[in-house]
Amino acid sequence: MPQVSLPQWNQFIESQPDAHLLQMGEWGELKNEFGWQAVRLLAEGIGAQILFRRLPLGLSFAYLPKPVFSGNLSAVSDAFWEEVNAVCKKRRAIFLKIEPDVWSGEFHYQTSALRISPQNIQPPRTITISIKEAEAAILARMKPKCRYNIRLAEKKEIRVRVWDDLRAFHALMTVTGGRDGFGVHSEAYYQRAYELFQPKGACELLVAEYAGEPLAALMVFAHGKRAWYVYGASNDRERNRMPTYLLQWEALRWAQARGCEEYDLWGVPDANEDALESQFETRHDGLWGVYRFKRGFGGEVKRAAQAVDRVYNPALYWLYTMYILRKL
Repeated sequence: MPQVSLPQWNQFIESQPDAHLLQMGEWGELKNEFGWQAVRLLAEGIGAQILFRRLPLGLSFAYLPKPVFSGNLSAVSDAFWEEVNAVCKKRRAIFLKIEPDVWSGEFHYQTSALRISPQNIQPPRTITISIKEAEAAILARMKPKCRYNIRLAEKKEIRVRVWDDLRAFHALMTVTGGRDGFGVHSEAYYQRAYELFQPKGACELLVAEYAGEPLAALMVFAHGKRAWYVYGASNDRERNRMPTYLLQWEALRWAQARGCEEYDLWGVPDANEDALESQFETRHDGLWGVYRFKRGFGGEVKRAAQAVDRVYNPALYWLYTMYILRKL
């Protein structure tokens, strides 16, 4: 299985309409510029874009997010794993973390070389919205309050348009991160993501404005049948005009016009739906605030299959697991 170039990898991904955003070549290129190294392996219709993060003492952490073949890892050939192992060992990876691109209950990992991980990198639970139907049907599945807020935003003169002001977007992200307590990437990171994805039609930056003033913005990504709401931000002005609701609706419409059938809202608290519904009005920590917003769009709460780890250095992996378990 040879290591392939970026053009070869992109050709493979274009032939995979179900491939995840995190396996797109542009995602690997983005990560290359911010502390990671992307290595792409391809043979016999199976591919893996693995990200490596350098650690002290010449060691590394290997990460395989949402691989195309992840529905049944135990069915992947031994030859494939030998190549993966060779690449990881060459870079002295302590372990390889694999986050399957399937939902919980759909993943089979019957192999002694893999173990269930104590940690996911991506938010494991999300809400997905089917956008195969007409707009009227999508709106009909939403919570009444959400539909009302979309129409209210239109009546209150909120306008949504395509945007390219990444400096202003980063400023909005900084406000949101400070208000809601989550990490924010650098302006250069968002700028580079936009430059890599937007020219090929795989990303758009949308802004919701009132009287020309930006109130909220988001960056939506798409590949094949799926779209993902990855980055979103708003300031604290004119919130009574509900700009975020109309903004999200227009992102859904952008994804549908592009031929997508599913819209992934990318991250809610990792609790079952009964707990989410019973606690969302009283909890304000972590992702609970975004769940209150996202639930209104009428999607389905889903949980990704738990990550699995392929261990190369058992002693250091044990230290990692002890550290993670103390944080949980």
